[in-house]
Amino acid sequence: MKKPIFRKKAGPKSQIAFQGGSYSLIVTAIVLAILIAVNIFVSALPTTLTKYDISASKLYSITSNTKVVVNALEEDVTIYWIVQSGEEDQVIENLLSKYESLSDHIEVVKKNPDVFPTFVEQYTDETVQNNSLVVECGDKSRFIGYEDIYITEADMYSYSYSTSFDGEGAITSAIDYVISDQLPQLYLLEGHGEGDLPSTFAEQIEKENMEVNTLSLLNVDEIPADASCILIYGPTSDISSEEKDMLAEYVSEGGKLWVAAGPVEDGSLDNLYELLADYGVETCEGIVVEGDREHYAFQTPHVLMPKMTSHAITDSLIEEKYYPIMPVSQGLTVSESTSKGTVTALLTTSDAAFSKVAGYGLTTYEKEAGDIDGPFTLAVSIADNSGGQIVWFSSDQFLEDMYNAYSSGSNGDLAMNALSSLVGETEAMAIRSKSLNYNYLTISDSTSSLLKTLMIGVFPLMYLGIGIWVILVRRREQNAQV
Repeated sequence: MKKPIFRKKAGPKSQIAFQGGSYSLIVTAIVLAILIAVNIFVSALPTTLTKYDISASKLYSITSNTKVVVNALEEDVTIYWIVQSGEEDQVIENLLSKYESLSDHIEVVKKNPDVFPTFVEQYTDETVQNNSLVVECGDKSRFIGYEDIYITEADMYSYSYSTSFDGEGAITSAIDYVISDQLPQLYLLEGHGEGDLPSTFAEQIEKENMEVNTLSLLNVDEIPADASCILIYGPTSDISSEEKDMLAEYVSEGGKLWVAAGPVEDGSLDNLYELLADYGVETCEGIVVEGDREHYAFQTPHVLMPKMTSHAITDSLIEEKYYPIMPVSQGLTVSESTSKGTVTALLTTSDAAFSKVAGYGLTTYEKEAGDIDGPFTLAVSIADNSGGQIVWFSSDQFLEDMYNAYSSGSNGDLAMNALSSLVGETEAMAIRSKSLNYNYLTISDSTSSLLKTLMIGVFPLMYLGIGIWVILVRRREQNAQV
């Protein structure tokens, strides 16, 4: 006969374990529910509160300049995002969400070209890439191509390309354009063989929301009243004395004048130069040649790399260590005082510079009899006592796309800084593109050797030693318990 087997009732320990397990499950469920609720709540918040920009160039941040423009909006602005499904650029998407969160007057609308194939045709006849934009307010609009957001420029020094992100600058400029009733009016003087504005410079003027008109002083009695600034670019023949008087009167009444005039092959620009002579600035005959190798580029002594004087026009270039290039320049000399206003030299040559009086007919870069000793000034800013202003560059080739590329864009920046100082820079103008190039850390050989020794030798041996020590301690504790 088998003995009956009596099972023991669950004791207090089993009950406690069961209760503890149930409690853990309940707590886990509550924590998961809280995490899910928090996640849903956070996902509903704007990206400005949930994403932080730790990039070196602040690629994902919006500047205070944009906030000033956007916060002042009183009209509704629509930003159409032209992009196919699945092809959205994450940087642009993040940027657009920031604009939308800044103001109730901004709405971002995605337009898929596969669904709306003809939508963008009403705004541009250009080839439209994915992630292009259209900014619209009322009857005014501006198209922003993808290539206007990601800007690629050639670096002639390293034979490479640099890329920058100008999304914020392009969008804020477009918003400022579509909401503005009055834009700065620039008048480009014509009738003296002037050249067309170089494409890069003209595009920058458009981005800065300045409108360019042409002006001939021969068929008007006075300069238009709405003129924010008169531009004189690359004249090849002289203005008349009557035109000179009109321009001088314009400046004496508070007008602004931007001039890029270099040496001419035939004749002289005597009447034009009288605008400078009124302020004690004289022009020298010929083409400036540098005798100091540190102040000319590409082994070409007439392609000058001048020194910059601290001024609102040049300070940003000096801080970023950019160097403008001034090819085929005319030398200027500035007297110490003038009763009509204040003259500031912006760009100057070295003491070794001289002017070749042969001009375009020069056959050697060596100094010859009759050549004029330097140093020279190559750009001046003149403040008339009346409040008028003149910025004068003694080269009309420095803005050509080739030389602007050679200078890594600093020639264009210098010209735009001068123009902005004359017409007044708006918040939208002050936004610059952000570099996407990598910043490399350069260290010495001794520091490199030290880091290699630490990373390859010292740290691994230290971690190994700590591991061995931990194992020995644990085994000692186990042996002591036995």
